[in-house]
Amino acid sequence: MPQHDDFLIQAIELARVNLDDGGRPFGALVVRDGAVLATGVNRIGATGDPTSHAELNAIRDAAKVLGAPRLDGCVVYASGQPCPMCLAAIHMTGVSAVYFALSNADGEAVGLSTAPVYAQMALPIDRQAIPVVHRPQREAGQGLYAAWAQRR
Repeated sequence: MPQHDDFLIQAIELARVNLDDGGRPFGALVVRDGAVLATGVNRIGATGDPTSHAELNAIRDAAKVLGAPRLDGCVVYASGQPCPMCLAAIHMTGVSAVYFALSNADGEAVGLSTAPVYAQMALPIDRQAIPVVHRPQREAGQGLYAAWAQRR
């Protein structure tokens, strides 16, 4: 669909400008009803924040524009395949669809693939390379979630 391609080209142009400015080659848009709500580029190098990915920056700005943490009805367009962290945020914010231009396979030769992280995340939690350990603290945590539910 031409409109999807136009938004993907905009994401790629954001990535090119960011690359020219010394950043990583990633750009993203959040679009709703055919209008761009927010854009983002990868700002890891500029900020030192390892979560400063293009998609997350665009999501943060879109949430500010909408005044809400939910992005139902929005579409993310990204220059590159979203990493697992970005894809999780996309799911958790209610984004309706994601389109990306360059795949993990496209970025693999230059170290821009997150395929190994996807592979780790697909493993059961007890088989992942990083220990993820559940240690129940029932007494200390008693009532915490119930208190949150009552405030809703």
